Parts: sequence; C-alpha cells; structure tokens
Amino acid sequence: MMRSIGLIRRDPLAFLAQMREAYGDVLQFPIPSPPTYLVTDPEAVRRVLVTNAKGYGKRTLQYTTLSLVTGEGLLTADTEAWRPQRRLVQPAFHHASLELVATHVRDAVDRLVDRWAERDGEVVDVDEAMMHLTLEVVGAALFGADLSGDARHLAEATLDALEVVVKKARSPFSLPLRFPTPTNIVLRRAVRVLDRAVESILVQRQGNPLIDGQAPRDMLDLLLAAHDDDGSTLSRRQIRDQVVTFIVAGHETVASTLTWAWHLLSTNPGPARQLRDEVDAVCGPAGPTFDDLARLPWTTAVLDEVLRLYPPAWLVTRRSLVPDVLAGVEIAAGSLVIVSPWLVHRDVNAWPDPEIFDPSRFLDESGIRRRDVLTSPAYLPFGAGPRMCIGRDMALLEGVLVLAGLACRVDLEPLEPPPRAVPLVTIRPAAGLPMRLRIRPDRVRSGSTSPS
Repeated sequence: MMRSIGLIRRDPLAFLAQMREAYGDVLQFPIPSPPTYLVTDPEAVRRVLVTNAKGYGKRTLQYTTLSLVTGEGLLTADTEAWRPQRRLVQPAFHHASLELVATHVRDAVDRLVDRWAERDGEVVDVDEAMMHLTLEVVGAALFGADLSGDARHLAEATLDALEVVVKKARSPFSLPLRFPTPTNIVLRRAVRVLDRAVESILVQRQGNPLIDGQAPRDMLDLLLAAHDDDGSTLSRRQIRDQVVTFIVAGHETVASTLTWAWHLLSTNPGPARQLRDEVDAVCGPAGPTFDDLARLPWTTAVLDEVLRLYPPAWLVTRRSLVPDVLAGVEIAAGSLVIVSPWLVHRDVNAWPDPEIFDPSRFLDESGIRRRDVLTSPAYLPFGAGPRMCIGRDMALLEGVLVLAGLACRVDLEPLEPPPRAVPLVTIRPAAGLPMRLRIRPDRVRSGSTSPS
C-alpha cells in the first residue's frame, strides 16, 4: 500500500494505468470512506456522464478544492445551482458568436508572429506563448477586455493556483486557506492577481456599457444584465466567480492542448508535413479566416488526435447520489467515482495502437471527420452529457486557427530532452516547451516586422 501511495504522488498516470491493467475497467480502491471507484469502461463512463447524469453530482474534493480559486462558477457549481448558470452564459457560445471569436484569434496570432519575427533562430518557450495567446483571446472574446499587458502575471497566477489546488486535493493533511502555510500563501497571492484582473475587466466595461435596447455583445454583458429569481442583479461576487472560471478554464486548457500539439507535430514529421501542405494550400500569408475552417480537415484531425492523447481534463470525479450499477459492479450512494479520459483514450479495444499519434483515425477515406469516432463513448476530451464543456466549439475553432495561423508562417523545431508530462488539473509539460523558432520568410504576412 505504501508503495502505491508513493507511485500515486510521483506518477498518478502510471498508477492509474497499472490499476486498470491489474484489476479491470471498474475497480474499487481499498479506501474505507467514501467507497472509491476507478471507471474506465467506455459504456460505464457514458452512464455516469450521460445516460444517468442526474444520478451523479460534482460535490467532490476535486471541485471543492478548485472552488478556492474559481468560487461557485459554472465549472464547480453542483446540480441545481449549475442549471441557471449554464442557461445564462450559453448564448456567448452560440455559433453566431464564433465568427467574432475567429477575428480575435487571428489578431492574437498576428501579434505573436510580430513578436517572434525578431527572434528567428532563437529558442522560445512555446508553452508560455500559448498561455499568453489564449489569455488574450479569452479576454477579448468573452469580456471585451485587453489582457495582453497582464498576460504574463495572469498565466503565472493561474499555474500557481492550479498547482496548489492539486497539492491540496492529493494531501489528506491540507490546512484551510486561513492558515499561512507556504502553499496557502501562494494560493492567496495567485487569487489576488485573478481578482485584480476581474476588477480591471469590469472597470473597462463601465466605460463602454450597453445602450438601452442593445443586444449583449459578449459573456460579460450577459452577466451584468442577468437577474436572480427575485429580480435582483448578480452580485459582484457572482460575476467575479464566472469571470475567473472562464479566465482559468478558458485559456489554460486550450493552451496546454496547443503546447502538446506543437510537441507532437515536431516529433512526427509525416503528419506535420501534411498539416503544412494543407495550410499552405488554403491560407495566404495573413493566415486562415473563419471561412477557411471547413477547408482544413487535416489540421482539425491533428487537433482531435492531440485531444485524444492529452485530454484537457485527464481526470474527472463524480459522487453517486443514488445507488447504481456500472459494468456489473454495484455502486452505493455516496461513492466517489473517478473517470479518467487519459485511460479511456488509451483503451486498446477502442483505439488500435493507442500510443501512436495518428490524426487519420478521425477522417474517413474522403477526408471527412468521422462522426462515429467523435461521438464514441471512448472519446471524451471535453467530457460528455449535460456537463460537457460549454466552450468546446470555441476551443476547437481557436485550436485549428492557431495551428494553421502559425504553421503557415513559422516552423518550430524540437529540442532535447523531450517534455515530461505532469498531471495537474490539466496535463502540463514539467518545464515548459522550449523549441527552436524558424521564421518562414516566404510566408510572413505583409506589414510584419520580420527581417527582410
């Protein structure tokens, strides 16, 4: 048992894989309370997240600890508290909003290329660059705010906060936030940075409020115009919790996916060559537009495959509200159920050669995305069921446009040693992702500051 505890802390991914290999797709851990199960059978996972979703809640240590950062926002809200929140912010993610998101993505990519233009041949931290870029997109698309000046501090605060959250969730002896332990001090400092960002966003919006009769422009307008059941507007704290939730969840997940995409492309020259050929044929030097998305099937498949190998949420938890049966195993009410997309996505029965990076899994012979694969119970990069990630379509659009927008103008070469995956809230590279930057002089957009 002590050996297992050591492996859990040192390499949780390896520990869970060993448990699944030894004990099957639905196993109970030797923990007295609450009864705790690891579920990796795809159909059992679908029952937990989709067909019997009402039988499971999110009041677990994972989300309670995360709420120290996000408060009672959409990500951590449980059952009845979640439904009105989802209805409130859903319009910000409707298809009609995505074309404007694409414009913000293009602008952020252009700014990054301009910054990189003077660093041709140098080593850049791609992970840091993706964090900053996705922060800029979230700020502009959801809140109409310019976060570019705060990107470094916000990215650092997000990672600091999430690292402490994971430590607290894994430790049985974590002290409440009011105690000035080293980890609590780090967490409080990180939350202050996020809170200041929210205040800055709200101040920016006060100078540009909605005119009477004007339709909401973004999520922030929806939050500011919302009313509780009693007719009162949302409190400052309620607005803060939603804004922090989407700052944290809306950029860090996409950034980590893009980081792993660049790593996988740099170490798999065949798929990388296909992506480059596709974007060169479709995109001019200015990069892809919203209308180009349908003409980038291989780039989209690359993103689908990255999400399989490095799902943004490698582990999700639920608490059973009523008794249930999963793959023949009886689950008592009050049990903790652990679902690991990381393991489900490596199920050899669903994915031939699961450790191989192969974007063609997601395309049929005509180059069209395979709906049967994308909707399979063995594929859940954004979760599944009613609690599926609300920003899925925005994340996919952003990911494809960033990959294509950068690939048509730069090359990123791998360096040794390869990155080591660390499972925090998402799967992060342990020391960033240093890569050698090569500007493609024949493909730099007009007006760039790159050397001639």
